[in-house]
Amino acid sequence: WCEDYAKGNPDRPLIQCEYAHAMGNSMGNFKEYWDIIRKYPTYQGGFIWDFVDQSNRWHTKDGKEFYGYGGDFNAYDASDNDFNDNGLISPDRVFNPYAYEVGYIYQNIWLKPVDVQKGIIGIYNENFFRDLSNYYAEWELLANGEAIESGIVMDLKVAPQQTANVQLGYSLDGICACKEVLLNVSFRLKNAETLLPAGHVVAKQQLTIKDYQAPKDLFTKSVVAHDETPSPTVEDNDQFYLIVKGESFQIDFKRRDGFVCLYDVNGMSVLNEGAQLRPNFWRAPTDNDMGAGLQLKYGIWKNPEMKLVSLQHQSEGDKVIVTAKYDMPSVSAKLDLVYRIDKKGAMEVTQSMVADKAAKVPNMFRFGMRAELNKNLAHIQYYGRGPIENYSDRNNCTFIGKYNQSVDEQFYSYIRPQENGSKTDIRWWNQVNRAGNGIQLVSEAPFTASALHYTIESLDDGQMKDQRHSELVPRTDYVNLCIDKVQMGLGCVNSWGALPLEKYMVPYQDYSFKFVIRPVQHKF
Repeated sequence: WCEDYAKGNPDRPLIQCEYAHAMGNSMGNFKEYWDIIRKYPTYQGGFIWDFVDQSNRWHTKDGKEFYGYGGDFNAYDASDNDFNDNGLISPDRVFNPYAYEVGYIYQNIWLKPVDVQKGIIGIYNENFFRDLSNYYAEWELLANGEAIESGIVMDLKVAPQQTANVQLGYSLDGICACKEVLLNVSFRLKNAETLLPAGHVVAKQQLTIKDYQAPKDLFTKSVVAHDETPSPTVEDNDQFYLIVKGESFQIDFKRRDGFVCLYDVNGMSVLNEGAQLRPNFWRAPTDNDMGAGLQLKYGIWKNPEMKLVSLQHQSEGDKVIVTAKYDMPSVSAKLDLVYRIDKKGAMEVTQSMVADKAAKVPNMFRFGMRAELNKNLAHIQYYGRGPIENYSDRNNCTFIGKYNQSVDEQFYSYIRPQENGSKTDIRWWNQVNRAGNGIQLVSEAPFTASALHYTIESLDDGQMKDQRHSELVPRTDYVNLCIDKVQMGLGCVNSWGALPLEKYMVPYQDYSFKFVIRPVQHKF
């Protein structure tokens, strides 16, 4: 509607008194709003609803502190649940994760690639009334996430609403053509201005110099000249498990459902006791999801029936291949899980679903897999977008790079429990213990991942919002890992029916997701 209005060359500007509802894990596709605002001068912006979450500190009977909202204070007053908690910042004035996305989209200095192979960029000053003389630029060139060159441009002569080309002076000589090359540029204040100190970052942007190339062979190639590691073998005589063994690993498949239920490698249990690696199509609904009734409309994907049709194995060279086939009658689909296991204990997983084109089945939240990992695998190293959580329609402010974090750092305490902590455009993801031993996830294309001390179920209110609080959700003593080919966006148009843009949805259709889980050691 906004674009249609602006296209009509109206004689009055459009300024929305309320747009981009910032409730819970929200503010997806905010960039698309501002693409239109920047395109049409008559569309001049709006007021995000709203600035701050309106909750006060409350306590349980045993003294645990949480943010109270409608319904917490007595059983009689009218309440609209957490609908006063839709701000960019928390009640204590801490930025909610999506506030950084808003700040990024609102910035007034932008880069344009001119001839990035030669180090030439354009700097566009979007301000209407001031030049860039009180700013300087810092730049850093990264190859596969590692900084290889950096510099500063002190004199920025860019008039309002103008673009000036700048030669940064980096060289791509000697950088392997196989590496992804990125350019990070930030703009900082030379001198303090009002509340902002000298050196404060007022704008930043990342440009791609050389595109990422996914590995052609997801398995780790041996660097040993004469590798005498024996090929894995299969023990097929156990009543309850199909067992694949190698010199340094054992992987068990439960015959009842075909899922991996044990993954021990290099003397370490990867999975938590009793856990399984299994398909996952669900997330704990966000406030926007609940407002659109998706917890009901998509409910068939929460725990869809998976009837194991066959569990077979074969040897192929120095690898064992295990294939599990399933019928999914509740969603009119068939699903295959194919595991290729090499002699080092690396496991390539291909999850393929074939949808019934004639069936009427709702969209899903995600297409991927989940597992509960050993509690010691509480350290994360990854190459992807970060450092804060980000989603397919809210990841512009999060730059691709290498990050070292803990599982404890992943959870964000939204006022009401819901999906959080995901990271997008992952190239690889290590889940390791203090010694740097654990597993690495890598796929044939960038993927999404998360690792929390909270289960999806513990963050899910069910069919309607319950009177719950993130601060009071019990933690697990294991790691809840999700790896996704795709996850639905968040949206932000409103929290009472609007969906994310179509390109950020996960429609009912055929999918195939291939990734490798491989053991790693001493990765710190």
